[in-house]
Amino acid sequence: MIRLLRGLPGNVVVLGLVSLLTDISSEMIYPLLPLFLATTLGAGPAFLGIIEGVAESTSALLKLYSGVLADRVRSRKRLVLAGYGISALARPLVAFAGSATQLMFIRFVDRTGKGVRTSPRDALIADTVDGGNRGLAFGFHRAMDHAGALIGPLLASLLLYTVTKNLRTVFLLSAIPGILAVILIAAKVTESSREPAPSAPPVILGRLPGGRLRSYLLILFLFTLGNSSDAFLLLKASQAGVPTVRIAQLWAFFHLVKMLAVIPFGALSDRIGRRSVIIAGWTVYALAYAGFALATSEPQIWGLFAVYGLFYGFTEGTEKAYISDLAPQVERGRAFGWFNFAVGAGALPASLIFGVIWQRAGSSAAFLFGALLAAIAAILLVAIGGGKETRFAADKR
Repeated sequence: MIRLLRGLPGNVVVLGLVSLLTDISSEMIYPLLPLFLATTLGAGPAFLGIIEGVAESTSALLKLYSGVLADRVRSRKRLVLAGYGISALARPLVAFAGSATQLMFIRFVDRTGKGVRTSPRDALIADTVDGGNRGLAFGFHRAMDHAGALIGPLLASLLLYTVTKNLRTVFLLSAIPGILAVILIAAKVTESSREPAPSAPPVILGRLPGGRLRSYLLILFLFTLGNSSDAFLLLKASQAGVPTVRIAQLWAFFHLVKMLAVIPFGALSDRIGRRSVIIAGWTVYALAYAGFALATSEPQIWGLFAVYGLFYGFTEGTEKAYISDLAPQVERGRAFGWFNFAVGAGALPASLIFGVIWQRAGSSAAFLFGALLAAIAAILLVAIGGGKETRFAADKR
């Protein structure tokens, strides 16, 4: 593993560290938000849903716009820096929120930063690394993201146990890793010269890409409609007998599996082909969701969370590498914009559909619905292959 990582370009390593620091900062706050909202600001779960819905919808739309913009400007780094900078400045302001409405506005600004940075950052990673190492590069980036998701809550808990009982103080301290991430981008991220895509009026977000890329995005959207919020998995775990005191441990275990799996499976896609690894990942997802439909005990839940974590290992880095392979360099920002938009646009109805099925027909029916859509998406992805798959597509300069 270490030998593999030694070949990664400096940009990939730096942006991985940036994601590590940013997620530490974000996850010092995010798990504590429901408690802060209820006990300090006096709002309930419904308002939390409104806050997160507004935040994530904003992020999804901006990922598409910023991806198109990233192709039309000479410096993708500036968009990445601006996006991380907006979030780093906004996130700690949660400490000063005096009402649920103020908290919603702060989350809106934070997710605006995420929307601005995500697609240009992915395009910058793709520009930096050659096709034969893109799976490894995106896998490493996602692994650092998951590492931050592990460290952030643990650090917040440590601070609450040893330094302060005040949630607002913890939120303020979250500014430190966020600011360090912005400094890293400014000082260490480099960008090679390239010709921007032809300009167009800013209100035009760019047409949906054509060819195999369009087919993949449409199939991905179908898969996403069956990929509901992971919060439902925790609800299922509770119903299956996992005690409340072990839910957090289960969640940390889940992130650990994702962190360990995403690099080797991303590297595997460099050797055997992206599509094959994604199909395997979606198949694992279908099997895991079918398992959740039948699970009735705590040991089964722990095993299924491990299998489900492997799904992320198969797909997270590989899907972004696949987008990089299918899109010309001059259009990669737009391609990543549509990719992130497809995932974001499908997430809200996916959870709504899943919740309605759960409420009316039970959890087993809801999980089987997700498994069915994943299986159909995997079959469709097999169908668009068009013959033997190469290891990776050549760069189209």
